[in-house]
Amino acid sequence: MKSRQKALVFKRIAVVVNPASGSAGPDAVADVERILAEAGVTGEVTTPGEAGLEACLQAAYDTKPDLLAIVAGDGTARAGAELCGPKGPLVAPLPGGTMNMLPNALYGGRDWKTALADILRDGVIKPVSGGEIEGKAFYVAAILGSPALWAEAREAARHGDLKGALIRARRALHRAFSGRLRFSLGGRPRAKAEALALMCPLISRAMEDDEGYLEAASIDPGGALEIFRLGFHAALGDWREDQTVEVTHIRAGRAWAAGRIPAVLDGEPILLGRVVDFRFRPVAFRALVPRDTETTA
Repeated sequence: MKSRQKALVFKRIAVVVNPASGSAGPDAVADVERILAEAGVTGEVTTPGEAGLEACLQAAYDTKPDLLAIVAGDGTARAGAELCGPKGPLVAPLPGGTMNMLPNALYGGRDWKTALADILRDGVIKPVSGGEIEGKAFYVAAILGSPALWAEAREAARHGDLKGALIRARRALHRAFSGRLRFSLGGRPRAKAEALALMCPLISRAMEDDEGYLEAASIDPGGALEIFRLGFHAALGDWREDQTVEVTHIRAGRAWAAGRIPAVLDGEPILLGRVVDFRFRPVAFRALVPRDTETTA
């Protein structure tokens, strides 16, 4: 049983808000200020200007807050957690985006307003482990290989770029079986598959939250239709239910392909190099979460 943490007192709170992100809303700044006032705490609320979200996030971090709260999309949530790291300020990556993979894992489906009010009233510190691939962190799941290309099509469609979504979907179909991913997991013999998924302890059903491994699954869908289904749902964790997955626990590994490797890190599509190393991070950052999401005594 875990001992009950004392109530936290914050001297400085910084909140980064992107009103244009998926579920933040145009009144997000006013809502944050109201919630802070109701909780009896003061904080500096900033929004991205011409310099963009990355600069806004860095500026908020540079004020050396006790807590950095983020109401924005998945990419910003991941960037904020990476910026603070295990020794920096507490992080509250609130569900202000569309998929909200990391926020939902931490806040149990609460909307961002409820989550913010709950952690200010009675929040506790939660050390969060994760993974790292090619210098980029992920805290929920990473998908490597051709199914990740469907995430690019999904993102284009989400932003109303139907032509771009169609182009990316065609490219995904073309790449689906043109070159398989090769990998070595924890020193085991080399293997190959259509995709490789890495799940962090935060949401893995097969591991305890504090277990020191990543859950790795090689995935070989049976055809283009299965690739399509997997690609659109992989970042939601549905790959774990696929009959073709083969799961193992690892601390490190390597993957390589004939060309650059498409990937999805915590819901965000990116393009990696041709050879990538990945590893487990025991404590990646410290989150502020509602007390009832943790087992306390």
